[in-house]
Amino acid sequence: MTKQQKLLTLNLFLLTFVLGTSEFVIVGLLTEVSNGLNIAISTAGALVSAFAIAFAIGTPILTAVFSRFSKYPLMLALIAVFIAGNMLTAISGSYALLLVSRVITAVVTGVLIALAMAVASEAVPSEKRGAVISIIFTGFTIASVIGVPLGTYIGQWGGWHMTFWFTALLGIGSFIASSATIPRGLKGTRSSLKNQIGLLTNSRIIIAFFIPAFSIAATYTVYTYLTPLLQEVLFVPDRYIGLIFLLYGVVSIFSTLIGGKLAARNGIGKLRVVFLIQAAILASLYVSSSSVVTGLISISFIALVVYVMSSTIQLYFIDLADKYFPSAKDLASSLAPVSVNVGIALGSALGGWVTTNMELIDVSWVGAIAAVAASLLTCISYRLDRKVRSGYKAVAN
Repeated sequence: MTKQQKLLTLNLFLLTFVLGTSEFVIVGLLTEVSNGLNIAISTAGALVSAFAIAFAIGTPILTAVFSRFSKYPLMLALIAVFIAGNMLTAISGSYALLLVSRVITAVVTGVLIALAMAVASEAVPSEKRGAVISIIFTGFTIASVIGVPLGTYIGQWGGWHMTFWFTALLGIGSFIASSATIPRGLKGTRSSLKNQIGLLTNSRIIIAFFIPAFSIAATYTVYTYLTPLLQEVLFVPDRYIGLIFLLYGVVSIFSTLIGGKLAARNGIGKLRVVFLIQAAILASLYVSSSSVVTGLISISFIALVVYVMSSTIQLYFIDLADKYFPSAKDLASSLAPVSVNVGIALGSALGGWVTTNMELIDVSWVGAIAAVAASLLTCISYRLDRKVRSGYKAVAN
């Protein structure tokens, strides 16, 4: 890659780090927000759900609407709105204003992620797309490992308002870097909103959408309840739980990087097996939880496979759109992060149902079933791809 392409990759990585820090840091500040605004902790927790819902609904719609604009001015404008959204959060003195500011930030975050992936896929050589997109995805993981603990510490030290002044400052840095590295020649695609939304009714896209949703749901069925699993099943002392979450985040970084290698060639074909391995690892926790050491090994492997599919799925959406809806590639870029948010919600709900109606450790094999479902959907997509390729060859002959 050229020096400019490398700088672009670094900037998009930093952008996703900033976006991820702003999105996830609220989880570590719920107590401070609850006390500061004199609201129940559950009311403060609703900010997390509101962000996810706004992200999932607003991202595809606004990505479709904005796809006609050139990417350079569009991304700078959206980063400016992101900065303003974080500043609005920072000055919020009421729950209503805080909620509105988080919804604004959520929608802009989703569109910026989609545009970052679209820019990467257009601006770097095709053989480097998988590796570059995996690096960009790593920004979110680093945000969980570094950005969120740092933002939480700032909030505990100077108040939760100070944390969002910090994320606004990060946004300003990202704005400056983006203005220098994003190519100016990436034009938008003029297409009606009807044609854009038509992508969402395509059967191939629908099948592909639920592949990452089920895979992430499989992990989050367990991950959402990891703290009680560590406390009540593995009997890990409370003082070590934070360290285990940190190590989980570090291992998940390698998951993203492995995913970049996987996407380089026939990623969808390989994911059929990866999801079965994921299912086996999740199910293994049911047995390995009898020992702290073996239980933690299973949890480490859960982290190692959680994001392996990310780069492949992101490119798969773009390639499907290129084949069936060329004017909707920007919208296609938004579907992977939306699917992941759907998967998080699904996995959390599934884990909640299990813990209410079954034993806590049963989240392991229930999560494994979701991973098997992801594998089956991947097999269907892979077979449909082969049919299409066979049809092309038959026509050519």
